[in-house]
Amino acid sequence: MSLGDDGYGSGHNDYGDDRHHGTRTRLPEGEVDPYAPTRRGSGRSGRAGRPSGRNLITVVGVVVLLIAAIAFANRGDGSGSSSDDDGSPRTPTGARATAPTGTKPVDGKTGGIASGFAHSEQGAQSAAANFAVALGGDGMFKTDSRHAIVNAVYAPDVAAARQGDLDKVYSDPEFLKKIGLDANGGTPKGMTFVSRTSPVGTKVVKYEGDTASIAVWFSSLFGLAGESSTNPVSESWYTNTFVLKWTGDDWKVTDFTQKDGPAPVGRDQAASSAKEMSDAVEGFGGFTYAR
Repeated sequence: MSLGDDGYGSGHNDYGDDRHHGTRTRLPEGEVDPYAPTRRGSGRSGRAGRPSGRNLITVVGVVVLLIAAIAFANRGDGSGSSSDDDGSPRTPTGARATAPTGTKPVDGKTGGIASGFAHSEQGAQSAAANFAVALGGDGMFKTDSRHAIVNAVYAPDVAAARQGDLDKVYSDPEFLKKIGLDANGGTPKGMTFVSRTSPVGTKVVKYEGDTASIAVWFSSLFGLAGESSTNPVSESWYTNTFVLKWTGDDWKVTDFTQKDGPAPVGRDQAASSAKEMSDAVEGFGGFTYAR
């Protein structure tokens, strides 16, 4: 889901606009795919694309050095990237990947959403990732499940106001018609509705014990899979920044903003058929716990 400054203004909610697009990229004639292998000219042997003996030795040497570097970095002797006290690796920019910390995963659920996150930076990141999944899922398009999600995700003093705003958006007949659903948020016969968010990573923007600002980078699948669909399933990329507050022994959302991207260059893959997409969505369950 894409939401405006108040959480639900414009952007990804406006699923028919030009901002919601797939990531497939077709390059103009004559331009080079930045991810494609480099084509070499003729070597000394006179055969196009075949490296000379000297070039081959250079390549082998680089590969050997790379393997040695990877092995050295993985020795775990502290000579690689810096890390936190919990042992999770830190990139040069300070972002942390998931690592064993001794903290048990959440074992609770509220409204079908993971709850009981750790009172720590990693717990805040886990909460934000899971909240992104919930707020970007198809459950937001049905009144009962939407209310359960809002009450589970938002802080109590914010949930009531947000629920009213969301009900206006998701109950708007024009909005529902635009994305191909009926007035009750139902899916037309023969169609499969897809609204799924997949977090790629999280970043701590700010952490002050009982408050945190966490950015979640994710891809989003949205649309209707079906032979006569006018809104086929497409992929988009966004970053949500959640403002969280520790309340009731758990992390809750008080506000968040969204921006487009970063979006990768799409590979030139053939789009799947409507049936293949429907089968995939129905056959592959979404994750209920991220990070």
